[in-house]
Amino acid sequence: MDRKNEKRRKGWQRYLVMILFCLLGFACGILFAHYVDTTEVSETSGLGGRLISLGLMLLELYLAVFLQIIVHEGGHLVCGLISGYTFSSFRIADFMWIKENGKIQLRRFSIAGTGGQCLMAPPKMKDGKIPVTLYNMGGALMNLIVSGICLAAALFMEKNSMPAIFLFMTAAIGVVFAATNGIPMRMGEIDNDGYNAMSLGKNPDALRAFWVQMQANAQVAKGIRLKDMPEEWFALPSDAAMKNSLIAAVGVFACNRLMDERRFDEADRLMEHMLDLDTGMPGLYRSLLICDRMYCEMIRGNRKEVLDGMLDKQQKKFMKAMKKYPSVIRTEYAYALLAEKDPVKARSVREAFDKYMQKYPYPSEAKAERELMEKAKEMVQ
Repeated sequence: MDRKNEKRRKGWQRYLVMILFCLLGFACGILFAHYVDTTEVSETSGLGGRLISLGLMLLELYLAVFLQIIVHEGGHLVCGLISGYTFSSFRIADFMWIKENGKIQLRRFSIAGTGGQCLMAPPKMKDGKIPVTLYNMGGALMNLIVSGICLAAALFMEKNSMPAIFLFMTAAIGVVFAATNGIPMRMGEIDNDGYNAMSLGKNPDALRAFWVQMQANAQVAKGIRLKDMPEEWFALPSDAAMKNSLIAAVGVFACNRLMDERRFDEADRLMEHMLDLDTGMPGLYRSLLICDRMYCEMIRGNRKEVLDGMLDKQQKKFMKAMKKYPSVIRTEYAYALLAEKDPVKARSVREAFDKYMQKYPYPSEAKAERELMEKAKEMVQ
């Protein structure tokens, strides 16, 4: 697809999402106003009663969104199990259930900008294929099913009651979730579930990349580090192929593996190349690669002008939002120790790292980052 058509496609998708959320906001606003104007509490308590009613409606809206996030991720889980996938982890907000040594453990973990995530280990590939449609579409499908149930239940309740309005809002939110996730489109630089379900069946390279990512995530959850996984998983895709976001992620994993192997020169060259390319790499991955490039610079040249060029306003904002993420904390530690030459600040960052890692779901990843911190510490001795 040429650049002009790509721009046109992204344009209508962006407008579609805006229209859907505007309609959702309009519908919820009507429900709010109607409830506040018709409830007995508003009539007897005046402005105070209206404010209380509005507060209760906002609480219901939050709960409805939260419920549909759970439903969406639960849909991926159920449809994944039906498709032959096995459970790896399930996260809602920063509560994460992960399978460790055959048991489900509760951990705390969050990724800025995401409300939840369900990760599963895929079945073995047969003739270069695995089932992907039901797993990818499971979240949107479950949102629609629950929306239908909520709407049907609401119709049998008193029209202006709080339970009925809650069910109406839950149904509306579920329809919007299903549309924005199920209609094939790119949300920014990330392909949504519907786009993945559609494209994976047409692109064998993207299908393999999807399989590699799911397998690698499952292995990390079992305590296996990237450097100990099969090397062929991380074969670098071609520059052209990495316009696909799933394939670009394999390139990012290849960079991460070089970092874990302490092949810093190779890692930095590859990361520089990846960041210079016009790829489908999500912004989250780009910013994490910049963190790794900063670390590589600090343990080698430690040039202030180079570090200042990487640590711009956008990167600072990202690192603040991801302040509990292991590689971000490691970079903060190395920066305090090597760039700012402030051992007191570095010690404080290290203490924060140790605190956060107590409940971090991936011990092998935390171990790898501790080793990189020790490497930075060796540079000042």
